[in-house]
Order: sequence, then structure tokens, then C-alpha cells
Amino acid sequence: MDFLAAPAGESVSLSLGDDPEVGKLVSRGLLTCEPSLPLKQVAQRMHQANVSCILVMEAQQVVGIWSEGDTRRLDFNRLDLLEMPIRQWMSSPVTSIEAHLPMSRASAMMKSQHLRRLLVVDADQQPLGVLTQSDIVRHQGVEHYLLMRSVGSSVTREPLRLYGYLSLAEAVQRLRDTGREAAIVERGRGLPPGIITERDLIKLLASSERPATLQEIADRPLLCVPSDLSLLSAVDLLREKGYRHLGVMDATGSDQENLPSGRICGLLSFSDILASIESEYVHQLRAAIEARDQALQSSMENLVLAQKVIEASLDGILITDAQGVIQAVNPSFTALTGYAAEEAIGQTPKLLSSGLHDAAFYQEMWDSLQQHGYWQGEICNRRKNGDLYTEWLTITGIRHATGEIRQFAAIFSDITERKRKEEQIHSLAYYDELTGLANRRLLQDRLDLALANAKRHQHKLAVLFLDLDLFKRINDTLGHQAGDAVLKEIAQRLSQLARGGESVARLGGDEFTILVPEVQALMDVEQLAAQIVTSLSQPLVIEQQSLVVSTSIGISVYPDDGQSAEILLKHADTAMYRAKEAGRNHFCFYNAVMGERNYADLALEHGLRKALRQQALFVVYQPKIDVVSRQWVGLEALVRWTDEALGPVSPAEFIPLAEKLGLIEELGEWVLDEVIRQMAAWPQQVRIPVSINVSARQLLDANFATRIAQRLAAYQLPAQRLELELTESCLVLGKESAQQQLLRDLRSQGIGISVDDFGTGYSSLSYLRQLPLDTIKIDASFIRELPGNREDAQLVWAIIGMARALGLDLVAEGVETAAQATLLAGLGCSVCQGYWLARPALADQVALWMEACGPEAQWQGFPAGWEPFAPSESAP
Repeated sequence: MDFLAAPAGESVSLSLGDDPEVGKLVSRGLLTCEPSLPLKQVAQRMHQANVSCILVMEAQQVVGIWSEGDTRRLDFNRLDLLEMPIRQWMSSPVTSIEAHLPMSRASAMMKSQHLRRLLVVDADQQPLGVLTQSDIVRHQGVEHYLLMRSVGSSVTREPLRLYGYLSLAEAVQRLRDTGREAAIVERGRGLPPGIITERDLIKLLASSERPATLQEIADRPLLCVPSDLSLLSAVDLLREKGYRHLGVMDATGSDQENLPSGRICGLLSFSDILASIESEYVHQLRAAIEARDQALQSSMENLVLAQKVIEASLDGILITDAQGVIQAVNPSFTALTGYAAEEAIGQTPKLLSSGLHDAAFYQEMWDSLQQHGYWQGEICNRRKNGDLYTEWLTITGIRHATGEIRQFAAIFSDITERKRKEEQIHSLAYYDELTGLANRRLLQDRLDLALANAKRHQHKLAVLFLDLDLFKRINDTLGHQAGDAVLKEIAQRLSQLARGGESVARLGGDEFTILVPEVQALMDVEQLAAQIVTSLSQPLVIEQQSLVVSTSIGISVYPDDGQSAEILLKHADTAMYRAKEAGRNHFCFYNAVMGERNYADLALEHGLRKALRQQALFVVYQPKIDVVSRQWVGLEALVRWTDEALGPVSPAEFIPLAEKLGLIEELGEWVLDEVIRQMAAWPQQVRIPVSINVSARQLLDANFATRIAQRLAAYQLPAQRLELELTESCLVLGKESAQQQLLRDLRSQGIGISVDDFGTGYSSLSYLRQLPLDTIKIDASFIRELPGNREDAQLVWAIIGMARALGLDLVAEGVETAAQATLLAGLGCSVCQGYWLARPALADQVALWMEACGPEAQWQGFPAGWEPFAPSESAP
């Protein structure tokens, strides 16, 4: 409520729609050149970039501008024209506008100074972009007005007509003399009329062509529309065709694509449309204000009679003279501002100024009061105690009988709390609380709007679905506070990479999306995805630790991959999982083949992910028994999964799926936690070791041994109680590797190391000698046909002999008959595991078994009369 003295300056035209800042209306790319660049090269740059102007820069300063309109100043008869430096033809100085100023100010400047474009600069006067008349038209928010008005109403003068036999220099001279942007070219010989525009001149300069006559330039017919066509349709047609002008025919004209039969009564350009909008708005605004002034005048005449009402009002009220000096205030003014009447009277409303509004804000307020006698809006002021508050302010000019404004009445209410609650509600409803990004709801709204726009204007849009790779490990190792810090940093990087108009959202957890509302070429989307992958993989420092986070990105494109927001998000999600399968830290476009996956595969995948999230898997234990001594030797932990919809799922199905989806590490870590927790919970007599299968991916983690030691220490369990089973395919042969060192670290802690499924992989003596192994497990495939299959018996005998020579223990898997156990014991492998001894059982059943075995841990499950052969050295 700061009434400043009325400054000198131009009036401001307002728009029918919102009044955004000009900085939000321009793209941030600028075409520039140096002053010495020849005119031909300047034209070539503009033609290739398809822009209407170029900035001339010297020592990083803007010294001039050259636009399509400047082509009319050229002398096309000069032979050296194309080689002349651009400094001789540029316009200088360049008229600019600061980015924070409203569009209405830019519109007024362009109209009053007869400009077709303005340079937009930041607070440091550095160029940001160029605002054109077409930008103003696109952002006026006047579709309803354009729909109601015809193109004929915007054409105010006859078009310039030129004959085709004129030379190019003569045609340019006529354009310059008449101040026209374009002209109709009468081509004769029954040919339809053509058109010559400033952009055509740019094209000629870029190509170095020297046409003899205008006929050679205007080689395409003029696109014409009937005069009763709506302005909205004309604007859409200009955008669709990429044209700057349309011919306007009288009402007898025919269709738009072919030559009309009626008379061409004008040429329609964005300048004509903008002028029409400004004129219509002033008319509507004047009518609205006159009606409101009449009602306000009636109220002001009764102001004295309403004094008691004013004093009782909860809104603050103050009266000033025509110069803005306070004459009276009501009690609520004092309650809201803290200033008593005697402190305020004689002062100006500058007394309340917060300093947060610039001079342009108050200038527009004062201009409105002087021109219209009325202003209303939101403003931030300061109380006497220094507190800032937001108020809704209405200022009305009180006119004398002669029509002259003698006083101003200001009514305001404190809306600080309401604004805070509105912002809080809006933020909770539409923004992610942790990162400040748009949430799923706001993304849905923006995607629906972008789809509607893409369908209307027939262009593509893209959805990028991002998921951070192995993010759970950060939460598990560093804690959720560190995980939140990582998400904030990722959100900031994504926001910095997003370009104008693109929306970044967090869907929840470590999932993000980026909406690209308008796609010119898929290469642009691919470039953005590559930039994201590169940026997110750069190290970040969280809690004084350097972390590297990668991402997998799936991309879907409208209309190729779907027509609705739901389908596009689903397909982007599918493509993201394919990117993870390709090795993570990668991006992948959706294709139809991905959508043809079998329903059972999808159900299995989603079920497994759900089971891992909800920890719905469980562990069973199968004993290893020495069939000669009848003693327990150990247990093997086996993970199982029973799905509500799918029923029991075999490990042969979901273990490879977990590896394929990159979930095997998460699954392996969960099994380790669950087994160690159960070992600590068992009764004291259950002290036999438990073996756990580990994956190749777990063995690539340098911190794997440390995490196991921490788990055992947390439950006060000796390392000798744990054994890790590796498959032959996990093992890396050759020179000393990080994997070999990891196994030695585990072995040094006392943890046992065994090779599972021996005989199905490399079966090389090399790794048996290189690696710190304790036990070999003979694969069940060699046991299955014993004792009848002599070849398998020979192989088992050889494996047993090799293991005994190397001092390794042995376990035979898949023992299902007494005859198999008898043969194995006779060959020297008395430790067996299989259904003949016991099927895998839950932890509670294992505890009951051990109680039945007694302190000697003697297995009670043998059939009556079972007496195995004594171990033998002889071959079968």
C-alpha cells in the first residue's frame, strides 16, 4: 500500500489473460555473431537456425541486432553486398526489457515503439532470449477472443501488390517505402498470386542467388483463407504451416489450401493479431471499469453516513489525499499495522513499505489509479514491529463532481495466515515433502495437460522413468537420513538438467520421472537421458562419505507407445526394468516387444518384487548327516517362496529371475540376516554350522566380509557356525583377484567355504589349489542313478579321491535311498544330504529334531536296522 508520486512514463497495456514475466516466455538459446561477420554468413546462420534475428556481440556485450526487417534496408544492386560486415547494417542500440517485468509491459513497449521483438535480459543486463510478437500472441490467454473474431476484422489496409517482372532491388525498395513486411506478387500467365516476405530475402542472401525478377522468388502460391475464418483457426494454421502471413479473401473465397476465387483484401500477420487484441482489451477494460466506477461513486457519496460501519470493520481502512498523504485511518488499521492514528496521519503509505516490491510494481499501481481510479491486488507490507505480512488491498479513487480524483480510499485485510495455509495445503497436495519436486498427483495433472496439447497440435511428448540402482544399500548401510540426503541431491541435479517446460517429479522411494511436453526429435530425448545418466553417476558427498549413485531410465513416447498417461507411465516403467537388465546405469526406449511378455512372467516378476518388499519369503533347513557315525554335521539354509496368487514357486524359477532383475543381492542379504537371527534363537544344543548359498554378485562386494562379521558380532555368534556355499560358476581363476582376497578374509574369520554342485562347472584342480576351500559338495546329478550307473560311480570315486588328496571334506547331495548312502559311505563319503535323511524343514521343526537327538547329536531318522558299509579305499 505504497502510493508513490506519479512518475513520468508511458501507459501500460494489459492482457486479457494472465500477466507472466517475460523471462518465462522466451527460450534461453540465442543466435549471435561478431560485428565483422559478412552479411552472407549471417544470413546463412539465421536460415539454418530458422530464426528471425541475430544478436551482434563484441567483447561479450550486445552491440547490435540484425533482423529480417533489416533486409528492407539493403541495396540488392550492390555487387559487394554479401561480403559487407554486419556492423554496417545492424540496428543499434538494442531495445531490451528485464526478465522480471510482466508481459503487458513488453506488449506496450513493442506497440509504442513500433517494435516486432525485444531483447530479454537478466538483472545483470546479460541477454537471456528474444521476445517476439508471436510469443505475445501465444501467451495472451485469449483463445476465447480469437475464436469469436474473424480474420477480416484484423485486416485494416489493402495489401501491397507487386508485379513479377520487377527486379529484387525494386521490390525491396517498395517494401521499404511502404513499411510493409510482405507483399503479394502478381505472377501473371494465369498463375495464382505468390508472396515475397522478409524471410525470403534471408533465404536469398544465404544462398547467394541473384534472381533476375521477382517472379523467380515467389514460386509458391499464397495460402489464403476466407475473411470470416476465426482468428484462432488462423493462428493454428500459421503455427501448423510455419508461415508468417496469410492472404485474406472476401466472403466469396473458396477453401484454404487452393487458390480462392474471391478478391484478396489483405495480408494477416502476427502484428495485425496483436494490435487487434490490444485494441479489443482496452475497449472491454474501459466498459468494465466504467460500470464499477459508477457503483463505487455511489458508495463514496455515502462514506460519511457509513462512518460507524467503517469503524466497526475488521478490514483496515485509510483515506489519503490525491498526493497519497494519509488523512484518516480506522481502528482496524491500528490493530493490523501497529501504528496509531496520530502516527499514520500526515505520513504516506510508504510508512508500511516492506521493500520487497520494485519501482515497476508501484509505477503500475499508480498508473492504474491515475488512469482508472482503481487498483486491487496482493501486496506485502511491514508492521510497526518489523514483522512482514501479506494483505489483499483495494484502492479506489474518490472523484469530485467534476470527475477529478480528490482522495483515495484503501481497504485491506491481513491474509498472511490464509496464504500460509493455502501454500501448505497446495504443497502437501502437489509437491513431494522431501525433495520439493512435483508429486505423482501433480505429474498426472501436467501429463494430462501435455497430452491434450500434444493431441491438439500433433506433436510428440516423452516420459522418462528413473529408478536409482541399488539405492536400498545406502539406506541399509548409512541409514535413512543419508538416503534422504542422496534423494535431495539427485532431485537437485535432475532439476538443473530439466529444460524449459519440462517437469521433474518424484513418484516415491527412489523413483523419479521427467516429462518432456514437446519433442521435436527423439535424439533430443536420448541426449537428455544420456546427460542424466552421466550427471547422476558423478560422486556426491553425504555425511563426509563419497558415494556414487547410478540410475536406470525407461522412456516412452506419445503417440508411439501409448495414448494415455497411465499407459505411457506403465511402458516407461517397463523400459526402465529392461535398462536394469541391460546392466544398470543405462537408458532404454520402450518398444512393442517388451509389452508382449507372457502374463505368467509378469506375474512372477511383480510377485517377487512384492515378496521382497514385504519380506514374504522364508527359510527352511536341510540336515547334513554322517551316515556312519549317525552324527549331525550341519544344516543347509534354503530360501522358499509361497505366493498368495501363484502358490509355491520353485527356487529354480525365482532365483534366476532375481539374478536377471538385479535383485539377487537384496535377496542374499535378507537370507543372511534371517539365518543368523534364527541361529541365535535356537536352543543351546543346536550348535552345528549352517551353510548359506551366496551369489557371484555378493562376492564382487568388497565390504561383504565386513558386513558378515558385523552381523555375527551383533548376535554374539562364533564365525565357525557359518559356512558359505559357492557355485563353480562364481569362481574367478587366474591371477590373484579381489574375489580370492575376499574368500581369504572370510576364511580367516573362521567361516567355512564350500563348493556347491561340484562337477557341473569348471571342475578344475586349479581353483581347488588356489582358493581357500574347506568342503566339496558332490552334485546330485552324479548320485541320482547310483548304485546302478557304473560310470557315475567311477566319477564319484574320482572326486572323493581328489578331495581326500587335497585334504577337503565331502558332502554328497541328493541322497534319496539307503543303497546310495551305503555306496557313498563305502567309497569314503559318509556325509550325506537328501530326502532319504530328511526333507527341508522350518526352524521350529529343526529345534524338535535336535531335542530328539540328545546331547550326542545322534540322528534318529534312520530306518530300523540301518547299518552302512565301513569306508573303503577301493574303487567300485
